[in-house]
Amino acid sequence: MKKLFLYITLSFSLFAFSQNEQLAQYYYDKGDFEKAKISYEELLENIPQNMQYFLRTVDCYQQLQQYDVAEKAIQNRLTKYNQGSLLVELGYNYQLQKNDAKAKSYYDEAIERIRKNPNEVYGIANSFERKVQLEYALKAYKTATEIQPNYNFNYQQGLLYGQLGNFEMMINTFLDEAYANPQNSIVIQNQLSRFMTDEADVSFSNALRKALVLKVQKSQDLFWSRYLSWFYIQQKEFSKAFIQEKAIYKRNPESLSTILNLANLAIEEENQEVAKEILDFVIENTKDLGLLVQAHSYLIELKIAKATEKDYATINTEIEALLKQFEISPFTLSLQLIQAHFVAFHLKKPEQGRAIVKKALELQLNNYEVAQAKMELADILLFEEKFNQALLYYSQIEMDLKNDVVAHEASLKAAKTSYFKGDFPWALKQFKELKSANTQLIANDALEYFLLINDNTVADSTQTALKAFAKGDYLLYQNRNQEAIAQFQLVLKTFKGQEIEAVTELRLGKVYEKTAEYNLALSQYQSIIDHHSDGIYIDEALFFSAEIYSKKLNEPEKAKPLYEKLIFNHQDSIYFVEARKKFRELRGDKNL
Repeated sequence: MKKLFLYITLSFSLFAFSQNEQLAQYYYDKGDFEKAKISYEELLENIPQNMQYFLRTVDCYQQLQQYDVAEKAIQNRLTKYNQGSLLVELGYNYQLQKNDAKAKSYYDEAIERIRKNPNEVYGIANSFERKVQLEYALKAYKTATEIQPNYNFNYQQGLLYGQLGNFEMMINTFLDEAYANPQNSIVIQNQLSRFMTDEADVSFSNALRKALVLKVQKSQDLFWSRYLSWFYIQQKEFSKAFIQEKAIYKRNPESLSTILNLANLAIEEENQEVAKEILDFVIENTKDLGLLVQAHSYLIELKIAKATEKDYATINTEIEALLKQFEISPFTLSLQLIQAHFVAFHLKKPEQGRAIVKKALELQLNNYEVAQAKMELADILLFEEKFNQALLYYSQIEMDLKNDVVAHEASLKAAKTSYFKGDFPWALKQFKELKSANTQLIANDALEYFLLINDNTVADSTQTALKAFAKGDYLLYQNRNQEAIAQFQLVLKTFKGQEIEAVTELRLGKVYEKTAEYNLALSQYQSIIDHHSDGIYIDEALFFSAEIYSKKLNEPEKAKPLYEKLIFNHQDSIYFVEARKKFRELRGDKNL
């Protein structure tokens, strides 16, 4: 009984303490520093060694301009614990009182502490960074490495140089660290990428490019060629990345898988010309069956993407020839599934497509390969309007590969199936869950459909317009583009001025882009810009219009103001970063 009573008492005390901590945090976040001070003083009295409670208490004193009280508290703690970081706190307390001379004396004293005991660098440098005394934080790290050369603070110093705007030193420090400790390369590349993406000044990217080019020119080490290739990939300059990758391969022809991955990235960014050049190189330079099949698969998909009906027979013959050459086996699964999809969706022979997939499922496949095959089978069943059968296969994939990205893709397709068949409440529920998916593309796609269903259900409880729109989307899925155009035009005519209008114009624009009718696409986007400028599709209309002028019609002067409008008026758009990059290129900011 005594033990039980002790346990209950202890549990209650911990609960009460946790509540007090939350209350202190609440007052602090709210800006009620008088109440926060009292709460943190109580917490500190119970656990006097807790540094976080102490710093919060001092901060409350300073927020209330009780600088003498703060100084006394810091001095008492310095006497008791003798921590060098408290000298920084004292200096900062004087800085808040605009006594810069006294602040400097304490900051310098903290640096001297590091000279006497380099181990103190961790606490002192951290304190300087918290107080945004970046020059002093840098000095702290440098002082420690002077005394103890085996200390390595290159990463921390690189970050500080970046925060201070000294890009040259940041780049040199990071690159030296990456070369000396390649295991840190990914972390460093992540930081470099952040500066390349977030910095308003393009000088950072130019400085990094120049530094890497110099490294490649001065050194024969392939490390720098790989780094320069990585840089070009971040900039989506795939042809330049390919030059580096070819140079690497000629000196170290172990594997072409990196080059094949580069081709895939180029395809994803719709840079088909460079992708084809890379794939041809892979095919010419490898005898590896897996690489050959994958390269040919990518090439076939590129041909299908830009094919017209008159090309279908030639493409079908080419696929059959490749499968005859490489034979039916698990190694050629990608080609088999491409053939099944092509036969079903382009040649309009779904029964033959299903037969190809079912034959593939008889092979010795691993779980992921089975999922790929089932996904294609479900896609074909959906094409045939066999909604329930399609849903069955999608759900099997979800069960077999729980929490995997492939399972999320199957979930998205299942949600779209419900949407196509007009089961909007269930589709809405599924899209809502998928909005928070780990994969950004799936999350964005789910969000688009969630907003579409939700907004048009609120505007029209009968969902008549939404049903007509979903029919157009389903025709698009079936690759019946002209029928889809006619359906969307009918929606515009029947529901003119209603909620569905803007998204229908957006869909029509994308279909016209698909059929290379760019002026018709532009007219749809312009209608959104003119009549729905306060809606959720305005940023897409601006971006897609700019892309057509820039990439398809070669009219950069018309693209520039559209990118600019998106940059200045729609900074929360998912197209913001890309639009900013394209605008700078067109304006001539970037040394290409």
